[in-house]
Amino acid sequence: MALIDTLESAWYTGGRAPWWTWPLAALYGGMIRLRSSLYFFGWLRSVRLPAPVIVIGNLSVGGTGKTPLTIAVVANLRARGYRPGVVSRGYGGSQREPLLLGEAPDPAQVGDEPCLIHASGAPVAVGRDRPAAAQLLLDAGCNVLVADDGMQHYRLARDVEICVIDGVRRFGNRRLLPAGPLREPVRRLQQVDLRVCNGGIAEDGEYPMQLRGGNVVALDDGRTQSLASFSGQRVHAVAAIGNPRRFFESLRAAGIDPIEHAFTDHHDFSAADLDFADGLPVLMTDKDAVKCRRFAQPHWWRVPVQAELSQAFYEALEARLEGLRRERASPAT
Repeated sequence: MALIDTLESAWYTGGRAPWWTWPLAALYGGMIRLRSSLYFFGWLRSVRLPAPVIVIGNLSVGGTGKTPLTIAVVANLRARGYRPGVVSRGYGGSQREPLLLGEAPDPAQVGDEPCLIHASGAPVAVGRDRPAAAQLLLDAGCNVLVADDGMQHYRLARDVEICVIDGVRRFGNRRLLPAGPLREPVRRLQQVDLRVCNGGIAEDGEYPMQLRGGNVVALDDGRTQSLASFSGQRVHAVAAIGNPRRFFESLRAAGIDPIEHAFTDHHDFSAADLDFADGLPVLMTDKDAVKCRRFAQPHWWRVPVQAELSQAFYEALEARLEGLRRERASPAT
């Protein structure tokens, strides 16, 4: 964690990245250019499936809000009459072969984010071979595919790209990993179809998104109460997400006094991790809760959030899908 804190300080607060990150960033940039060239010249090929593929991703590491946006997009597509499914690599899980998630998926097997998306009611398939996993969704009756965290995975051809931007931290020092937080150069934004700004102030060409919470849910029996009921209280705040600070600050904004417990992204929790021995309430993100339910205590609560976006965003997405439908329906000339 100390190294991560040092790097993030350099990325986002004007510090100087360690000297050894510069040659590694140059090497990483070279690998990005090489891979892009291999796909551009056809030496590596993307697999195109017979249904529209929407890719949701980001340029920077850390939590930008991809998963809440994925859940919101799937819900909106369903409301518009589509049958969407979500394909994911299943990061943090042990599953290698393509798998369509069943009724009670194990986050240790398929990853925490796929479990969270699946809990929202969406069909989800995971696998390192994304085209093969996506095919499972098509076989299950889905007619539009949403690829979670897929911008840098080019083997699955995409029709619409949505890039999520952290509206507060933006792109930091705008350098590639590990000298900066970027997976790809900022100029990659010129190629995406839709840009979503999570929090902060959206810039020109970006659709604003806010994460809203309301009630909290007990892990042991599902009872609910308002987040405001914890106002003025001291609680343990647990977050194993890309940007734990966002969660902690959201609790403070609700008048709660959090004792911060930040874990590495996708941390595999055990009961000992949350044994604080003082009886204070424990509040955690939805993503972390899927890994803690099996040993939950009555004073542990998850804090669900929902992505709120303008109708203009959904209309722009619908317009692109409708354009694809007309294009595929028209006879070849």
